[in-house]
Amino acid sequence: MIPDERLRIAIPSKGRLREAALSTLERAGLRFKVSGRRLFSVCSDTGMRIIFTNTADIPVLVAEGVVDLGITGSDQVLEKGVDVVEHRRLGFGHCRLSIAVHKDAPYRSSSDLAGKVIGAKFVNLARDYFEAKGVENVQLIEIQGAVEVMVLLGLVDGIVEIVETGNSLVENDLVELERVLEAEAVLIGSAQPRDAELSGQLLRRVDGVLAAARYTLLEYNCPVDRIEEATRIAPGFSSPTVGRLQDGAWLSVKVLVEKSKTQRVIDALEGIGCVAILETELRHARL
Repeated sequence: MIPDERLRIAIPSKGRLREAALSTLERAGLRFKVSGRRLFSVCSDTGMRIIFTNTADIPVLVAEGVVDLGITGSDQVLEKGVDVVEHRRLGFGHCRLSIAVHKDAPYRSSSDLAGKVIGAKFVNLARDYFEAKGVENVQLIEIQGAVEVMVLLGLVDGIVEIVETGNSLVENDLVELERVLEAEAVLIGSAQPRDAELSGQLLRRVDGVLAAARYTLLEYNCPVDRIEEATRIAPGFSSPTVGRLQDGAWLSVKVLVEKSKTQRVIDALEGIGCVAILETELRHARL
């Protein structure tokens, strides 16, 4: 059988990261179809293979060279402890790994859990945390199902679990005791991909997706005598693009603005007399 030398990227087959991962690859220009339960898809333009698999397996697949790139949670990478390259943090899939106990339990900190039974999906991270805190004799039990219910059933004294909104904890009468770590989706890779050139191209495309997620494009008309003030308010990535209008008293301006600052910038521009201020959502941006 001839080895497949095409670049391979693994993404979650289900769960909270799947759709965001697919969207990132689509916005990076990959052309592929997701078909039913099929476990891979071949990109029509590059021949790259997208492999759909368990989120927890992706770090190991990358480390072993089975796939060249992977999108998974940073918590999964740390839990597996494998040797991979973290290429990019992707800005989605934010969550935290926390210690949680029953709301009526007498525990007030991790030190109170010495000698207790703790259920966890991320056993290695939990063990490292308790050891770093000097909490001894914690009995860790690996549980891959509904961890929260184990406290209610009296099978464990507490859990170490992924928390996004915290609603699941509240619904099961649990409270967060301490945060073990913060996590988000990451793009990881092998140090020796099958096609280094194609891998580098994909990374640059993903950078364009990430830049577009960070910035928005503002267009506005500015009085000629206020352009310096407007430039101080919104200096842009390098500098604003400025053009003359038919009415010589006005200038047309285009500028990139960080999304988190957009409304504040619009208010300031309006305050110095700028008009016709338009915001355009970006899909891709090479900066």
